[in-house]
Amino acid sequence: MRRTALPKATAGRRHRSLLAAVTAFLSLTLVGAVFSPSAAAAPARPDDPSAAARTSVVVPAGVTAGVAVYDRQTGGFTEQLNPGTQFRSASIVKLLMVLDYFWNRDPGSPVPAADRAWLEPMLRGSDDDAANDYWSNHGSTSIVTRMRLNLGLRDTELPADPDFWGYTAMSARDTVTVYRYILEKAPASVRTFIMDNLRQSTRCASDKFDQHFGIAGAFNRPWAVKQGWSGDSYPEGTCGPASTVSAGTARDADPAAAAVDLTHPVLHSTGTVGAGDRSIVAVFTQHEAGTSYGKAYTDIGRLTRSLNVPGGVAPTGKWYGTWSSQVAVRSEPRIANNVLTRLPAGVEVLVGCQKKGQSVSVPPYTNDWWAYLPQYGGYISNIYISHPDNQLPDVRLC
Repeated sequence: MRRTALPKATAGRRHRSLLAAVTAFLSLTLVGAVFSPSAAAAPARPDDPSAAARTSVVVPAGVTAGVAVYDRQTGGFTEQLNPGTQFRSASIVKLLMVLDYFWNRDPGSPVPAADRAWLEPMLRGSDDDAANDYWSNHGSTSIVTRMRLNLGLRDTELPADPDFWGYTAMSARDTVTVYRYILEKAPASVRTFIMDNLRQSTRCASDKFDQHFGIAGAFNRPWAVKQGWSGDSYPEGTCGPASTVSAGTARDADPAAAAVDLTHPVLHSTGTVGAGDRSIVAVFTQHEAGTSYGKAYTDIGRLTRSLNVPGGVAPTGKWYGTWSSQVAVRSEPRIANNVLTRLPAGVEVLVGCQKKGQSVSVPPYTNDWWAYLPQYGGYISNIYISHPDNQLPDVRLC
């Protein structure tokens, strides 16, 4: 990557042969599973040392997690798991950049069009170019120093390499503090600008990564999200209708110099859930070396769906694994010029219903059933669902 850029991904697109895909399909025996929010837990105080023991969080094997869920209606935490543990922030630090931009501005003055042109893509699509420019032109690490002091953050620390804003250390509880400031203390115009843009988070980020994992996949709207991802094992972004993918960028920092782990892939989901932004949710996850984006996406989804999030409503349907890479989500159950986006390889998806459509063949298999994915608004062929039957046994007809 360029200096100051967040190390979201590295070059190295991996192509699968048809034979490898069929072999993988033959080995699939996974069945769908449903994950829904757990029963309500007693709210915990922010500094309650026993809070972690009362958590209902289900953490998948191989995942290190830091979680905090704050119910703004009751004024207490419903979930805390390692809330003060530091993770490299990836794009979550962009929230601090945006607040730094607004801090000394007249709250009554409109945001100039030139500034909207970079602020909105950074909040909605996690645009790195905008973050690079702001970081370079406004003091780099001094941005973090200012906001740590202004917001009273306890766990946020400067990146070991000042050229890499994504190496800033943050925690789940500090992230809750950031959102509480935006929602409860920031001038109304600042709150409206930030939250309205987070509510318009784009499925495809600026680097073609599908960023509607975690909160965005676990709950129906209304929600607002700011996501983060970084890892050498996330080699490409596949989101969008095009068949080509981004080349990715290479990291050029010395990871040994940092206080937080910079070698393992991370995936973070933060934001608010429910009417009136009732719950603030911060989920930070670190994964084993070599974890694919699709697996990390699936794991953070399972974890987030296990949370007690007041105001959150889980979408209906059945969760299933998928196989193959760049599986197309189509507007209709047929192959045509109708691709809406492409799935991260091996990701788990919510199937709302199924219907017959065009027959699809991956020799020696043929399938004319299609699964409707409500969170994508489109269909994939059931041939790519990790289940041995053509028609899924526990999914209704469309």
